[in-house]
Amino acid sequence: MEGAGYRVVFEKGGVYLHTSAKKHQDPDSLIAGVIRVVEKDNDVLLHWAPVEEAGDSTQIFFSKKDTSGGDSCTSEEEPTFDPGYEPDWAVISTVRPRHRHSEPTRGAEPSSPRGSWAFSVSLGELKSIRRSKPGLSWAYLVLVTQAGGSLPALHFHRGGTRALLRVLSRYLLLARCPARSSPQDSRLYLVFPHDSSALSNSFHHLQLFDQDSSNVVSRFFQDPYSTTFSSFSRVTNFFRGALQPHQEGASPDLPPAPDDEPEPGFEVISCVELGPRPAVERAPPVTEEEWARRMGPEGRLQQVPELKARIFSGGLSPSLRREAWKFLLGYLSWEGSAEEHKAHVRKKTDEYFRMKLQWKSVSPEQERRNSLLHGYRSLIERDVSRTDRNNKFYEGPENPGLGLLNDILLTYCMYHFDLGYVQGMSDLLSPILYVTQNEVDAFWCFCGFMELVHGNFEESQETMKRQLGQLLLLLRVLDPPLCDFLDSQDSGSLCFCFRWLLIWFKREFPFPDVLRLWEVLWTGLPGPNLHLLVACAILDMERDTLMLSGFGSNEILKHINELTMKLSVEDVLTRAEALYRQLTACRELPHNVQEILGLAPPAEPQSPSPPASPLPLSPTRAPPAPPPPVDTVPQPDSSLEILPEEEEEEEEECADS
Repeated sequence: MEGAGYRVVFEKGGVYLHTSAKKHQDPDSLIAGVIRVVEKDNDVLLHWAPVEEAGDSTQIFFSKKDTSGGDSCTSEEEPTFDPGYEPDWAVISTVRPRHRHSEPTRGAEPSSPRGSWAFSVSLGELKSIRRSKPGLSWAYLVLVTQAGGSLPALHFHRGGTRALLRVLSRYLLLARCPARSSPQDSRLYLVFPHDSSALSNSFHHLQLFDQDSSNVVSRFFQDPYSTTFSSFSRVTNFFRGALQPHQEGASPDLPPAPDDEPEPGFEVISCVELGPRPAVERAPPVTEEEWARRMGPEGRLQQVPELKARIFSGGLSPSLRREAWKFLLGYLSWEGSAEEHKAHVRKKTDEYFRMKLQWKSVSPEQERRNSLLHGYRSLIERDVSRTDRNNKFYEGPENPGLGLLNDILLTYCMYHFDLGYVQGMSDLLSPILYVTQNEVDAFWCFCGFMELVHGNFEESQETMKRQLGQLLLLLRVLDPPLCDFLDSQDSGSLCFCFRWLLIWFKREFPFPDVLRLWEVLWTGLPGPNLHLLVACAILDMERDTLMLSGFGSNEILKHINELTMKLSVEDVLTRAEALYRQLTACRELPHNVQEILGLAPPAEPQSPSPPASPLPLSPTRAPPAPPPPVDTVPQPDSSLEILPEEEEEEEEECADS
């Protein structure tokens, strides 16, 4: 959109202001608007206006913080948003719309009360941008000006934060702190102008270099290789193709700042280059004869690691599952003898029926006064009545298998009072009961399965949010163009994969394929999160269909749902293993990706409560530094990631393709 003296270079609707401090916003506190980036009068403006005021891009006015102290709408009792604090939601910040007692500097006076919230700011006045942590809720941005105040938080109900940051990177340098410093810092972008002298002056004030930094930026653009090595300390990786290959040499440590604290160095986080994807072949399933050959004296299994590897590469023959699943799900010990297993089964049988008797002995009169048990019973009866009814084991109105499903799930409520029953658990129990065909065995095998996935059913949904974030991180490393495409279609949160992870693809594959998939996943090989790579494999198989068909968000969701019962489990497992090998072959795999794959121990949390969502891409961890002297207080090592304009343009092109 162009006009006399202005040009709209970016526009995004569905950007809301939340004018209430309450966590659950009421409709009156939400103001829908449009965010624009406008080139006007040799300046670049960031402008937001409510929908009723957003029609004419020329009507742009400035709404800066009123420092005169005469703003009557400001009250000490009104909640304000501190940009240093990261809640799951954000409200209007300390910069409030000024009441205009005279004509505005630019544009026209708003025609409605909601129009008073409109604001416009020059990009040169921005100091930093804080992005909300990834999750299932609306993303938002908080912009802080050079004067120290923050603009109203912008909530992107239809996505678009990445697109806006890409556009801003055309006019600004966005420097992001690394993930390892703290989860909050990793979402903070410091803003620098593209002007070399201004950026050099910023470096000078930050005292990041051990020499005069007046010409650092110009030297960097002319000779990035030598300038980087001579001026940046602790640089671990470089953007591929932007800088020359690494050579031997080390730069001296930076001198301490005037307050005697060690000055953090720069760390430029690289794009991960993966090698070729290896070919993988699946093996035949483990047979009863092979299982028997591994049975040693006293009925003890031998060479257990090799046996698990065989199950991972080929699965189990159907006739062997009834026995082998008890070991895979922890009901029986891999190291136990036949006699020890018999004694264990007798003990667990008594324990099961004692718990079953607890709810069986509740009279109807008692249950009327026990709303929790009554609610569980009603929900279980409703779910069981529609679980796998097309399977012959559960078909028919008076099928005894349905009664066993009902009894096992109610007994599990007695076993795990805190969790109880949640919709979806019947999907996990059904294949186990089908294979074991024994009430007690099915219950304890189901308990073992729930030990792996119980977090999926917790009310907070933090485990599901974390897994979706981990899946996005893996996909970002494996296929950045696909991630950019999904982002451009407001599908970057991967919420269409929610059901996949919740019940481990139970409704995506035919019933026999689910049995094969689960027994492979239960081996725990080759790492703890193979199910995430299974999801990546499915998306990898469908990437061309998604990207070349020009699907929008609704079409993407529809296409994913239509994959149900059309996938081959052997093809998916083969591709998932190939993806794992491709990732593990990368020598510079980011540390948080290594954590997901089980290649590195999880980083110690920096606060009592670990973040609910995974951190952004972090570099491969360097060897630990020597401990500081006793008389000095150690400072957290932090750095900035300068996002290059070239990379952002490439991402934008991929998103538009």
